[in-house]
Amino acid sequence: MRETPPPGGRNLQRLRRADDVLDLQAAGRRGGTAAVLRRLAARTRAGVLLLHPSGTDACPPPTPVTTAERALARAAVREALTRSAGSAAVGQDALTCLVVTLPGRPGTRPPVLAAVAPRPAPPELPVLLADAASVLGLTWEAEHGRRQARRARLADTGTREAVLHLLLDGQTAVARRLARTLRRELPDTVRMYALEGPADARREAADWAAATGAAWTGRDPGAARTLVLAPAVDTRPLAPWLHHPAVADTCHVGVSLPVPLDDTATAHRQALHALTAARRHPERRATHAPPGDLAAALGPAGTQWAAATLAPLHAYRAARPQDPDGPALLATAAAWLQHPADAAARLGIHRNTLAARLAHLHHHLGLDPRRLADRATLALALSVVPDGSSNQRDCEGVDELMGRPLVVEWARRRLHPLHTPDTPPALARTLASWLGSDARIAPTARELGLSPAAVRKRLTRIETLLDCALLRPPTAVHELWFAHRALERAGRPS
Repeated sequence: MRETPPPGGRNLQRLRRADDVLDLQAAGRRGGTAAVLRRLAARTRAGVLLLHPSGTDACPPPTPVTTAERALARAAVREALTRSAGSAAVGQDALTCLVVTLPGRPGTRPPVLAAVAPRPAPPELPVLLADAASVLGLTWEAEHGRRQARRARLADTGTREAVLHLLLDGQTAVARRLARTLRRELPDTVRMYALEGPADARREAADWAAATGAAWTGRDPGAARTLVLAPAVDTRPLAPWLHHPAVADTCHVGVSLPVPLDDTATAHRQALHALTAARRHPERRATHAPPGDLAAALGPAGTQWAAATLAPLHAYRAARPQDPDGPALLATAAAWLQHPADAAARLGIHRNTLAARLAHLHHHLGLDPRRLADRATLALALSVVPDGSSNQRDCEGVDELMGRPLVVEWARRRLHPLHTPDTPPALARTLASWLGSDARIAPTARELGLSPAAVRKRLTRIETLLDCALLRPPTAVHELWFAHRALERAGRPS
């Protein structure tokens, strides 16, 4: 039997080149551009760089490169660009550098592959560099496309989040204009979902919600939560993406009631109160179910009182252009009442500026932001007339409003879970003491003779009974203060 003769020199070179190309292609499939550069550096034992036409790294070098090698590679890149050539060779002292421009689409400026080796350069280096450039052209184009898509996705996500935050701050008109830049219209009636759980699961939920084309998603400022604002087109509170295992099995979800778009901040509060209840539910989700609305119980008299309370701010005009005007002070009040700890960050102002604005509020409204009663008064006025109205004379005061029969009945329903036979009376006393101590833990603990941890434990139990948040903003403390005050004025236990 005749034996196959060994390949000749030329055939052996072809076989080696084919093996090298296959190795480079396999590296590109496994690890992209970086893996191809590592394979080329190992094969040639040269200093390998992938540089932008400006001379900066398009990808980190696979092996350490000396200052002299980098300087020579940049000189070779300049030489190739000056000559408008796809390749160039430059030598200096004991080094030589070969460069090859990666193939790219017309109108683009693809990177340049450079290899720096001691003189004389290996004879196979130019061929290896040319083959590697062809493979790198494919991997670079694919990675560049993914980077562009990621940047576009991040820009879209950032815009959607900005729209959501504008709505939370009550800037509906600005939010509508920004939404139109995405060729989208905001719905007139919305529902808010608040998700709490692993970051990956929340990110997937936001992606699924955004894929519907109708939802607006974003991070809850200052908290590890994700918010989803979706159109409330029917009475079904559960969106299809809530049933995905990644969400249903790992996330807690609070769902608001349908509200007008202008009242997105209310939907946010409702969703967070529902989230408090969802943490206890086996299904990990809950829908806001309040025992009535205090603003509705106040009726027209409440509207007149709120207008009179906020009239000084609506009439206020800043003395200097850089000073906050009435609307800015109202926005500051709303943000601070909901999130006192991080209101400055939410408003994009310094904490000293926030303090100065709160001092303005105190001066113009006569409401001390350090007192819970005054904070509750301001919060109620903003909730009844969030966009302001003209001043109304001869209106009732807040104490008279709390004595109205409808308000007393609302307060009785609101605090009823604390007065059932199965509820320890100590919980109602703890809530009354906490509200009387301006919602501060330490004074409440001293008054009751308990440790701060014990007070927090009782407040957590009250959160469970009343289906609302007390210890994490935005809380229902202002609402509960009025419920307690109404029952106190009526001469009933609270």
